[in-house]
Amino acid sequence: MKGKLIVVSGPSGSGKTTIARKMMELFPSLEFSVSATTRPKRPGEVDGCDYYFLSKSAFLQRVERGEFVEWEELFGNYYGTLQTEVAKNLDKGKHLLFDVDVKGALSIKRRYPEAFLVFVRPPSLDVLRQRLRDRHTEDEAALQRRFNRVAMELDMSGNFDCQVLNDNLKEAVAEVRECVKNHIHIPGEELNQCR
Repeated sequence: MKGKLIVVSGPSGSGKTTIARKMMELFPSLEFSVSATTRPKRPGEVDGCDYYFLSKSAFLQRVERGEFVEWEELFGNYYGTLQTEVAKNLDKGKHLLFDVDVKGALSIKRRYPEAFLVFVRPPSLDVLRQRLRDRHTEDEAALQRRFNRVAMELDMSGNFDCQVLNDNLKEAVAEVRECVKNHIHIPGEELNQCR
């Protein structure tokens, strides 16, 4: 039996990464789809577990060779999902969890129509802006660039299979868990190797 794809997405600061990590804890048999990026590694991130950190030239060579399921330039850096990462897991019958931006999620759905897409909504634009500031990972100009995409991303939410409001993290995690459980049978097995 082939594996299935579960994609958690939403605007930057919506909590999608936190929720995706919680899904990995709740469903230990899930494999995490590690994206490639050209952005610098943040403190605590591990190459091959959080991202495959590539130089811009190496990333673009892979684009030219058609090695990405989806890719995009965001805020001066490239992000993408490697085809090999998806194929090796699906062929083994493993379910794969993605944590990607909204356009990337919709690109995955176009390539794999059976993919299950979850959109994580922020409670308000003010809360979203504060969450982005509280991360202390970017300057004000970079934060504004992220914030400028939010309206477009919210407009695309209707193309997702499930939408969850992240006003309370515990409740949002429980809701995403139910969405996933109701659409894909995921047994509990071995722990993920990267965490």
